[in-house]
Amino acid sequence: MIRMLASVTNPEEAEIAVRAGADLIDLKNPREGALGALPAGTIRACLAAVAGRRPVSATIGDLPMEPDGVATAVAGTAATGVDIVKMGIGAGGDPQACIAAAANMRSTAALVGVILADMTEPTPDLVAAMADAGFIGVMLDTGMKDGRTLRDHLSSDALTDFIGQARDAGLWAGLAGSLRLADIAPLAMLRPSILGFRGALCRGGARGDVIDPDRVADVVRSVTASGRAPADTAMSLWR
Repeated sequence: MIRMLASVTNPEEAEIAVRAGADLIDLKNPREGALGALPAGTIRACLAAVAGRRPVSATIGDLPMEPDGVATAVAGTAATGVDIVKMGIGAGGDPQACIAAAANMRSTAALVGVILADMTEPTPDLVAAMADAGFIGVMLDTGMKDGRTLRDHLSSDALTDFIGQARDAGLWAGLAGSLRLADIAPLAMLRPSILGFRGALCRGGARGDVIDPDRVADVVRSVTASGRAPADTAMSLWR
């Protein structure tokens, strides 16, 4: 069953997403890039607002693929108490070494890799490296927020291949990247584990604006119609 991820920036948005029925509350700062990190204090305030009602993830920031910097960011984010730490995989550097370094620093938090599909090809080697390092999932996203969606960068066949590679490796597979309401039905047909949203939840559709309860509810309803599991069963996905 498909779960719905809602990216939020503060405790108020987190509460809106929980009440609307989002399965995973994802903490990020969209003004600082595709995977911009929030301050540790804001993350802890969001965790207090969610109060265990949903699993919570947080991004480590848009970082170069340098193992020491990634490891430090993973450790700091994990120390806030989130359930899941999300690490971006972009262009250049040494992503394989960064994956290994992240696994060594994750503490009790689970790890999810986020491949920026407009910058890095989601190869089977990357997916396998995450599985070998103990990650629980892998997502596709887009690094450039220029109005194009994930579906503008990768075909349905390519997305299907990615989902299959992740599942074969024992990982759940998530899709994000400026997704809109119109993207939900065709992507749901590919049976990903997660569909992730930010801009579609925001007033005016701009990812840097505040989220709108009505827009969140619209996305939840659309994902539900595509076979989403009830939110109160979501914890089984992460544990």
